[in-house]
Formats: sequence, structure tokens, C-alpha cells
Amino acid sequence: MRSDPRSRHRQTVLGAAATTFLLLLAGCAPAAPPPGSGTTADLGAYLEQELNWVGCKDTATSKADAELFANPALQCASVEVPLDYDKPEGKKAHIALTRLPAAGDAEGSLLLNPGGPGGSGTSFVASTLPQWQVSPVAERFDIVGFDPRGVRSSTPALDCYTDEEYDAGDATRFGAVHDIPSTKEATELAERCADGSGGIANLVNAGSTNVVRDMDIMRQVLGDDQLTYLGYSYGSELGAMYAAAYPEKVRAIVLDGAVSPDLTASEFRLSSFTGLQARFDDLAALCAESPDCVLGPDPAAANDRLHEIVQPLVETPAPTTGGRDLSVWDVYLGISGGLYSEAKWPNVISALTALQAGNADQMLALRDAFYARTADGAYGHDFDTNIAVRCMDSPRPTPEEQTALARKIGEAAPMFDIDVFTAGTHHSECEAWPAPPTRDEPWLTDIEGIPETLVVSVTGDPATPHEGGIAMARALGGSLLTVDGKQHGAYLLGGSKCVDDAVNKYLLDLETPPTDARCSL
Repeated sequence: MRSDPRSRHRQTVLGAAATTFLLLLAGCAPAAPPPGSGTTADLGAYLEQELNWVGCKDTATSKADAELFANPALQCASVEVPLDYDKPEGKKAHIALTRLPAAGDAEGSLLLNPGGPGGSGTSFVASTLPQWQVSPVAERFDIVGFDPRGVRSSTPALDCYTDEEYDAGDATRFGAVHDIPSTKEATELAERCADGSGGIANLVNAGSTNVVRDMDIMRQVLGDDQLTYLGYSYGSELGAMYAAAYPEKVRAIVLDGAVSPDLTASEFRLSSFTGLQARFDDLAALCAESPDCVLGPDPAAANDRLHEIVQPLVETPAPTTGGRDLSVWDVYLGISGGLYSEAKWPNVISALTALQAGNADQMLALRDAFYARTADGAYGHDFDTNIAVRCMDSPRPTPEEQTALARKIGEAAPMFDIDVFTAGTHHSECEAWPAPPTRDEPWLTDIEGIPETLVVSVTGDPATPHEGGIAMARALGGSLLTVDGKQHGAYLLGGSKCVDDAVNKYLLDLETPPTDARCSL
């Protein structure tokens, strides 16, 4: 239930004391508040904030965003949080919020994160506004998206490369692993990220541990005694971490496209590429149903055929009508993004067909969609913040481990040209990062006393395989909704009334689906 703002501070102080006591009993101290988060008194000024909700016209960071946020139904605000929770009196970060106010009397807020790291919750609310406006959840709850620290409209901004450098292909390239061939390149990446982000302190406070702490401040400032949350993909990590750290502050948590808490970062990367290969195999079979399939009539030979198509771009990127060049790395990013949803597979086939005929424009469009690049050259998915968060989240592999991982990925996902993507020695992009990671592996531990949660997992998810959803539900002791289909994420995204109804019932009335419940896309 939503608290009376006038009594919010008193309830916050009492609630924090109860939190510490309960977690001491569970053997989890000092997990919530997480290590270094300071005392309630230290955070008092942050918890007493009053949000100033205004129109969103000044929130946009691109022309496309300006149109997206122009809808008068949306409101925007900013929440102050400590940049460094060990120094709450020091510099502040500002977390951007966008909300669709409840159509009826608001019973609370639904806080959501669309994934990443680097995804924008504010843009997600704006872009899915039509779905929310007809949703029964938005009748009773404010729908609130947030940009985690470093992302989009939140500050400080984290930047390693400019949009122009991404356009030119001058950013670090991402294949099986990031293309970091030596310690020198790893050091240069860390230095340019620190310089572009306004200093080391901004860079090293970007990890998920701090984002979870920010979420608890958001919850209290929004006036909610308990958190109601929806997280997709990486957002499932945030939701699970919050539940483990603050179990008594959880009302309802939906994790869609859940990341497996049982896998290390390297194991998870390998599982994702294995999932992409499975979906490419499906795409090749679909293509082979056409007599003029660009990948040929035999799906088993589609990997080799793809290598033939992209091989000319290894040395010479293909020009496009807009003046930009398409590299082999861009092709694989475009294909990978297209594999995220079965509905987009015809677009991938069409782009490959055009590329084979000498027209690179369609494939560049798929590559730009992967980055959420707008027509005016702004990048909507923040891959610089993605690097920063992952570097602060996970232990750093040695060059030997990273090189071995690249080879394993090449073997598990032969659609990727192994000579292009796995040749040579590979260093971790985080090797020279200026601070150690703030999470261990496994990253989800000491789970006790969590209310019923709901995991939504698609059987053919190419990015977060279904096995991970099963593992997440098991780890949280929660419910699992299995969804038959081939795409990344399901709720509000797949047009499945079965999925939407099940999630709505849980969010509204805390009723979880029966054991072994299934839907389809």
C-alpha cells in the first residue's frame, strides 16, 4: 500500500530498523542496506525528497525522444541519490523518472527496468504508452520507468565513445567477446571511459549494487511501503538482488526473460550465444522453405553460407546510401538483434538477400535497431554504461580465460565466423578497470523470507535461455510462467493475452499462476 507522504519519514526510519533486525536474524547483515550504504540517518535527506513531476518535453535527449515524450499523459521527475554510498554527504547522482499516473486512485507505483545494462526505463514507458493505457495495471498503479545511473537522462553521464565514433566503427568491437587484444588496449579503454565520464568516481559507482540501493530510495520517495517491480532481462538481476537485500520491502516482483543466477558471467555469455545459434538454425530452416533462400536450401549448411556472404566485408566494409560503411561486426550485430524476435526473422532474411546483391542499407538498419540508433544519430542503448556496469559487477577473467571463452563461443555458435571473432589473444574489457567488482559469483545468495515472485520465461528465448528462468524461479522459491515461443521477453511484448492476463493478475492481486502453467506467443 502507498503511505501517506506526511508520515513517510517516520515510517522509513522504523522500516529501516526492522530491515536490519530481520536480516541479522537471517544471517544476511550487512546485505540490506547493502555494504557501504550508510545508516538511515545518513540517507535521511534523500528519503525526505519531494518529487517535482512536470511535463517531459525537456527530458528528451534526441529529436526522436522529443516526439516520444511529447505526450501530455507522461510526467517526468528526478531523484537524488548518493554517488558513492560510502560518502552519502558527498557528490550526488540524479536518477530520471517518467511516469504514467494511474487512471484511477493510485494504490502504488510499478517501477520498471527494460534491461541492458544500459536500457532506458523512461523511454520504455514512453514507447509502450499505448499498451499501458489499456492495461488494468495502469488503472490502479502509477507506471514508473527509471534510467539507472549513467543511462540516458540520468546523471552523471557515462561515456567511453561518442555517437559519431560508434557510427564510424571506432568503438571497441563486440563479437564473441570484446575485441581487446592486449593490456594496452584495456588500459586505454578504462582511461577514456574515466575521462569521458567525468572522472573515476563516476565510473566505478555504476554497478548493479548501487542501482539496487537507488531503487530503494526511489521506492520510499515514491511513497510506497513495499516495492512493486517489473524487470526484463538484466532488469531481472536488479529485481532479484533487491528481493534478496530487502525481502520485507517486496510486494510483487515480475522477472521477464530472467538471467540465470546459477551461471558465472562467462557461462551466461556462452549460454546466450548458444541461444542465438539455436534461433539462427530456426531462421535458416524458415528461409529454406523458399526456393531462392539466400542461405541456401540446406539449413545444415547455412553457417558456411553466411560466412561466404560476410567474408568480403572482413577487409572492406560495404558502403551505404547514407554515407556510412557496414562492417562485418555490424552485420553480426544486425543479425543478432533480428534473432531476438521471430517476427523479425523475415527482416533478417531480406537484409541478407539485399547484402548479397550489393545493397547494405537494410542490414545497416538492423544494426542501428540493435543500438536503438535514431535518425538523427543518437544511440538509445547505452553500451558504454553496459561496459561500466558489467565491469563493476563481475570478476575479471584472465587473458587465458577470456581467450578460451571466445573459442568456446565460436564452437557453440558457428554462425559467427570463428576466424574473425575468436582469432588471437583476448583480454577482458575490464582488465584495467580502476576499482574491483562489487558482486561475487554467484551473485544471488542468502535468499530468505522473500514473498511470492513471478518469473516469465520463453522456451525459445535467444538471449536469456529458458533454463535460466527455471533457475531464477527455483532460487527465489517463486512461481514460473513458461511461455512457448521464440523471442526475448513476453509481457506486453508478444501479444499474448494469456501472458498479459497472468502477469496482470499477479501484479494487481498477488495471485500467481498454478504450477506448470503455460502460455504461448
